[in-house]
Amino acid sequence: MLNYNPLACLPSSEELPDSDDTPVDNELQDLIPGLLKALLAMAWPERMDWFFGVDMGIYYDPDSPAIVPDGFLSLGVERFYDQNLRPSYVLWEEKKLPVLVLEVVSQTYRGEYSTKKAEYAKLGILYYVVYNPLRRRKPRLEVYKLVNNIYELYDGNPVWLPEIGLGIGIEQGTYLGIPREWMYWYNQEGQRLLTPEEQARLAQQQAQQAQQQAQQAQQQAQQAQQQAQLLRERLRSLGVDPDSLT
Repeated sequence: MLNYNPLACLPSSEELPDSDDTPVDNELQDLIPGLLKALLAMAWPERMDWFFGVDMGIYYDPDSPAIVPDGFLSLGVERFYDQNLRPSYVLWEEKKLPVLVLEVVSQTYRGEYSTKKAEYAKLGILYYVVYNPLRRRKPRLEVYKLVNNIYELYDGNPVWLPEIGLGIGIEQGTYLGIPREWMYWYNQEGQRLLTPEEQARLAQQQAQQAQQQAQQAQQQAQQAQQQAQLLRERLRSLGVDPDSLT
C-alpha cells in the first residue's frame, strides 16, 4: 500500500528564500524588533516554546511569495539553540500562526496601514502592531487585535496582551548606547522589562552595594572589637580584671 504524505510535495524552509531581499531604509526596522527579541530571551530563558523572527519571511502558500514583517512572535513552536536555526518561517512546517506581527514604518509607506494589514488579518494573526517613529500624521503606536476577522484598535500605552502574557508599548530609554524612544515588553503591573544593558548595570550596582555592605559590616565589627578592647583596658586601670566579669 502506498503511503501519501502531502507535506513531501511542498518546499521546505531550506528550499525557500529567507527574505524578500528588500533593503531597509530605516535602521529602526532592525533595531526595534531586535530589542524585543533580546528582551524575550532575558524574560523567558527557560521557555522552549517560542520564536521571534526579525525581517524573516513567513510562507503561508507554496505558490505565493513570503510576507516579511519587521518582527513577529510565535508561541507553541520549538525554540532552537544549536546551529540548526530557521532560515524562514513556513506555516505548513510550523503548524502555528504567529500570534503577533510588528511593522516599523519607514521613510516610505510599504502598506503598513493597508495591504499588509489586510494580509495579516486574512491569515488570522491575532495581534498587529504598527510603530511610526517619524512623527507623521499617524499615531506613534497602534496595537490591533483581530476580532471577528477585523482588526480593532486598542487604546493605551502599554497595551496588555493576555494571550502572550506581556504588554507592549513605547517610552524613552537607551539601547545600544542610543537614547531615544524604544518599544518594550511590559509585565502585568505595567513595568517595562529591562534591556540586557540595564540588567547588567543593575547586577553591577547590586554587586557594588553588596560589597559596600560587607565592608561596612567589617568596619562595624572592627569598631566593636576596638571599643571592647578599650573597655577592658579601662577596667584594668581601675583595678578590675575584665576576665572575672565573664
